[in-house]
Amino acid sequence: MISYARQTQEEQPEAPSPAEEHIAPAPRVSVQAFCETVETAAAVQSAGEDRRLGKAHLKIQMGGMAAAIEAYRSAPTPNVIVLESDARNDLLTGLDQLATVCDAGTRVVVIGSINDVMLYRELVRRGVSDYVLAPVSAIDVVRSICNLFSAPEAKAVGRIIAVVGAKGGVGASTVSHNVAWAIARDLAMDAVVADLDLAFGTAGLDYNQDPPQGIADAVFSPDRVDTAFIDRLLSKCTDHLSLLAAPATLDRVYDFGTDAFDAVFDTLRSTMPCIVLDIPHQWSGWTKRALIGADDILIVAAPDLANLRNTKNLFDLLKAARPNDRPPLYCLNQVGIPKRPEIAATEFAKAIESQPVVSIPFEPQIFGAAANNGQMIAEISANHKSIEMFLQIAQRLTGRSETKKQKSSLLSPLIGKLRGK
Repeated sequence: MISYARQTQEEQPEAPSPAEEHIAPAPRVSVQAFCETVETAAAVQSAGEDRRLGKAHLKIQMGGMAAAIEAYRSAPTPNVIVLESDARNDLLTGLDQLATVCDAGTRVVVIGSINDVMLYRELVRRGVSDYVLAPVSAIDVVRSICNLFSAPEAKAVGRIIAVVGAKGGVGASTVSHNVAWAIARDLAMDAVVADLDLAFGTAGLDYNQDPPQGIADAVFSPDRVDTAFIDRLLSKCTDHLSLLAAPATLDRVYDFGTDAFDAVFDTLRSTMPCIVLDIPHQWSGWTKRALIGADDILIVAAPDLANLRNTKNLFDLLKAARPNDRPPLYCLNQVGIPKRPEIAATEFAKAIESQPVVSIPFEPQIFGAAANNGQMIAEISANHKSIEMFLQIAQRLTGRSETKKQKSSLLSPLIGKLRGK
């Protein structure tokens, strides 16, 4: 069964005109539409240009249900799938097949021409989020997608990933920044890095960004925190990656209460599919709360005794505090420092009772060059072996496989002709 948000109301009141109704903008989500007719494709394309879908990444393909099933056999599903289908039996059979390749949490909107309450009930039973009667206009598509995320019962779409070092100086920030880069570039997910080390954070340096505002402005003004305010604080690094930078100054003392970052995290969840928290190596109420509240956790450790002890302590605490979540992941970093006695990865895994995701070798030349240039490893050396390791971590944390290179859409020439007319 596809695990989608459900709408159970079968009879809707007469919709107000587009000029009268208020449609809340959609957050930063990925939307893929599979259309059967040029008219529907044109309506979806026009909807993608509406201001309320300005943050969404929309892709359109022809081929309907069959194309969707084939596409997701080897690729992750987006936040929203829009499907056009006319045939009742083919639609229900196709949804059953789609359920076998669909990521949990993906929402499905079906566009069809059959006006039948029994069909609608069957679609709801299968977990379809919305059913829209064809022919559709652009505002119909906008309304359907936006309402998925503005309904009171709709869950936040954002996934929070927390990265923390088992010990100071193990390179947790470097790993978190490069993993976020892989999530944005290779998995094509909109992501934001939140640098929580307000006094000594390095995310601004690593991404070569010097924004005038950042996360401190949000933490010290909790009453002002909303989507618009956070958007103003974000610094854009790439098309898919943004930064919520730390001031990295000592003009203030950054003593926070346990829930100091809650408003920031909640707002980011509602607007961004993936949030990577670069958590400083310290133990306080708010760092513990951030770790326990994250969807997934990565511990970065060096292969020595102190890191082994601290990683074991973190594992035990987080597993006890999060009994219904999967255990944290960990990776070994700075492996192979000359003349340094190290604990082997096998011994580390035996003590932790879990294998490391990857073991990143100690290569000071390339990592030092990247840090000094304000670049990621992938920008310094496109074929460096650590890039694949960062991608492996990104895939494990997000549960997604690498996004294949997208071919030009079959719809492009058709849309061009329509626009020309």
